[in-house]
Amino acid sequence: MANQKRVLLLCGDYVEDYEVMVPFQALLAYGLAVDAVCPGKKSGDICRTAVHQLSGHQTYSESRGHNFAVNATFDEIEATKYDGLFIPGGRAPEYLAMNEAVLDLVKSFANTKKPIVSVCHGQLILAAADVVRGRKCTAYPAVKPVLVAAGAHWEEPETLASCTIDGNLITGSTYEGNPDFIRLFVKALGGSIVGSGKRILFLCGDFMEDYEVKVPFQSLQALECHVDAVCPKKKAGEKCPTAVHDFEGDQTYSEKPGHDFTLNANFESVDVSSYDGLVIPGGRAPEYLALDDDVIKLVQEFMESKKPVASICHGQQILSAAGVLKGKKCTAYPAVKLNVILGGATWLEPEPIDRCFTDGHLVTGAAWPGHPEFISQFMALLGVHVKF
Repeated sequence: MANQKRVLLLCGDYVEDYEVMVPFQALLAYGLAVDAVCPGKKSGDICRTAVHQLSGHQTYSESRGHNFAVNATFDEIEATKYDGLFIPGGRAPEYLAMNEAVLDLVKSFANTKKPIVSVCHGQLILAAADVVRGRKCTAYPAVKPVLVAAGAHWEEPETLASCTIDGNLITGSTYEGNPDFIRLFVKALGGSIVGSGKRILFLCGDFMEDYEVKVPFQSLQALECHVDAVCPKKKAGEKCPTAVHDFEGDQTYSEKPGHDFTLNANFESVDVSSYDGLVIPGGRAPEYLALDDDVIKLVQEFMESKKPVASICHGQQILSAAGVLKGKKCTAYPAVKLNVILGGATWLEPEPIDRCFTDGHLVTGAAWPGHPEFISQFMALLGVHVKF
């Protein structure tokens, strides 16, 4: 696309998992070009990520997240070719803030007044680059002393979703504010959201895949959609543990504990007629949700009303159990192929694994690497897009 916006994502080892992948895949889904780079690494190399969350201790806990593949080479980038910069948090900024090449890069964006978004501990890099002096900033609270010492006007985050805007600089406290940071970034790049206000339901369960719930959930929220997440036998405010499924050279995916995902609506109160679409994440949750008669009824109602439905990975186990795949063309994680065929669908091979397909009002994907296509195709059915 001739007028396609180009964004640079500054990564490092033990970057926070949500803070790197949600903006990366959301912006790709909206039609932007996104280059993710890390000093000392080349395109295709891996950055390890960290799962940070508040778990009742005096500070956040950390565990290993997904492996994030950078798609460009740091030493080859030219800042002038990009329209904006996104700096995720986590532990990576602690050492990136000591890298002169990183600081020079950040200064070049600041000097040309291009939009910069920095989240959580990412503001350590902004402080080291001396681009926050006299600017209003927020961050994860532990970063406050550094920002104040660097001459920033500290704004206390009222919640972990808080963000602050000062000219071309957008700063946020944690990944809970991803929808706001991403929306503000898109608008700073000259974009506008068309078709906002849609109401979307997410069908959740314990040990659904971490990315497969959070990435589409926050990507749709950033588009000013109302998104409700429900789980049978749980209420708004309760949590679902998630699973980090990754591809690490074994014969099947590995699993690690993910973030806890907070539900924001009650399953028993769902009225299908009040929603414009349904999303079914994958992971291990679909195995037992497919046995729940109320889940089956809900899915059947969405499919019979021909409202947009997007299902990914193992989510198609629920579609198969609901008997709504007959005559459909769809894909899924390859191990779910048997469910899809026995459900009466025509199997579409996901080659490569990020391939997604739309058949009528149904979008299916094989795994989280396909989120940009998955979300984009669902957006098309909903009539939502980002215009530049």
